[in-house]
Amino acid sequence: MTTAIKEERVVSTQVKASVDNSAKVDKKDAKLALAHIYVAFIALFIGGLCGLLQVLVRSGQFELPFGIGYYQVLTVHGVLLGLVLTTYFILGFQTAAVSRTAGALSNGQRKLGWLGFWVMTIGTAAAAVMVLLNQASVLYTFYAPLQAHWIYYAGLALVVVGSWIVSLAQGLRFVQWKKENKGQTTPLLSYMVVVNNLMWFVATLGVAAEVLLQLLPWSMGFVERIDILLSRTLFWYFGHALVYFWLLPAYMIWYTVVPKIIGGKIFSDALARLSFILFLLLSVPVGIHHQLTEPGIDGFWKFLQVVLTLFVVVPSLMTAFSMFATFELRGRSLGSKGLFGWFKNLPWSDCRFLLPFIGMVAFIPGGAGGIVNASYQMNELIHNTIWVTGHFHLTVATAVVLTYFGAAFWLIPHLNGRKLTKRINNMANTAGILWAIGMTIMSGAMHIAGLFGAPRRSEYSTYGGSELASEWISYQIAQAVGGTILFLAILVILGVVINLLWFAPKGDQEFPVAEVAEGASKTPAILDNFKVWGVILVALIFIAYTVPIFDIINSSPLGSVGYPHLIGR
Repeated sequence: MTTAIKEERVVSTQVKASVDNSAKVDKKDAKLALAHIYVAFIALFIGGLCGLLQVLVRSGQFELPFGIGYYQVLTVHGVLLGLVLTTYFILGFQTAAVSRTAGALSNGQRKLGWLGFWVMTIGTAAAAVMVLLNQASVLYTFYAPLQAHWIYYAGLALVVVGSWIVSLAQGLRFVQWKKENKGQTTPLLSYMVVVNNLMWFVATLGVAAEVLLQLLPWSMGFVERIDILLSRTLFWYFGHALVYFWLLPAYMIWYTVVPKIIGGKIFSDALARLSFILFLLLSVPVGIHHQLTEPGIDGFWKFLQVVLTLFVVVPSLMTAFSMFATFELRGRSLGSKGLFGWFKNLPWSDCRFLLPFIGMVAFIPGGAGGIVNASYQMNELIHNTIWVTGHFHLTVATAVVLTYFGAAFWLIPHLNGRKLTKRINNMANTAGILWAIGMTIMSGAMHIAGLFGAPRRSEYSTYGGSELASEWISYQIAQAVGGTILFLAILVILGVVINLLWFAPKGDQEFPVAEVAEGASKTPAILDNFKVWGVILVALIFIAYTVPIFDIINSSPLGSVGYPHLIGR
């Protein structure tokens, strides 16, 4: 009897928390979240401009002025869009999400958040200065033996440490909620934030070790040589989980926000939590699949991590099933019939839905390309070609970033007390459509050119005289056309953001969070037990990495700068 009453209380608490859409982000927390979003959109403009210059140079129709180097521009583009835009937006969105669903941060938690923000920003500024001075043109992967100024590496280390501090503030608020609501199922959105932060912390231990133990001492002259294979292995221990750090906030929006926007409900709270747990477990012990062509790593360990990588298809398919089930249930509640009758009842004119939906669609071919990248034989064809760049632009630069934009268009006015008007909504839809067109052209050309062997990261002058140049150049010109359309979309997006920040009418904009559908199964308590999942995660990491790293260290001649492990994505 007591157990039944307790379970009923848990369910009623879930419903009460989810339907309270009058709840708002605390005003002080909103300032912290907005600070992150400001930096994110500044990074979008500068990084997007550098991306435009990059594709123009690759087309062979443009030369950079004032002695600016191609790889300097490429580094700015990769670092600002791949690291700065994403990290700042994610942490800003997550701060708002925790405040909205778990309650306002305490003064101490908020101070931690601000401390983390400023540590990140100081690090970002330091790294940016070195890139602008052409002292750090090492791309966002900063592979050795390319060497940057030590301030660049120190700046990146500060960005990582700062992100830990902001994540800690969010996690402490989640723990506080659990103490205040003992025995109750945690808010789904806050739960997802904690899973993403836990994954981020575990993953960034690898890149932190690479920077602090190898790259910084090397760049400061304390050591003459470092083991390049070890540095790359530590980077990719982090690098693939970075992809999921980008992706999971988009999944948060797809699972919890989009259903509310379309007037529907979350298909299954338990299914959403399980998919996030699977991403947590499978995010880190898979990085070696980026190193399939590198000598020095035994084939068994490459095969094991390829298998673990392909298991990630499971939570992705779970998410696709959950989302389209939500769409169909909503459509049928509005009277739609037939297999795809629900499709016409979706709110296509609402930018809060349209942009994330375009992202969902883009993730289908993006995910298929990811399977190619992670597969032994198929990877041999496209390895280190511009196919991989096209894949990143479908997954991160479309599925993820368009979802971020769709969220920003309601989040910004919610945080600063303004309204998303019909005119601004139409501008946002225009930007989303331009983005879809530009990315289809640019990413499609990248994929095709990659199949012809066009190299990744190379400027026009490095392959202009090759036998295959005539095959490649037409696709490079297509990339320039697509990139130009994308930059126009960025300008429209920035116009939307500026309007929402300072010119939109004052008002209340909802932070939409959907309730769980009636009849959904009860969420098992074990999904909230992070101790269990943490132990499994650590075990998987030890299994996947202990022997490979031991072998690398044991057989290394303390790799000179000419160490032969230089081929990789």
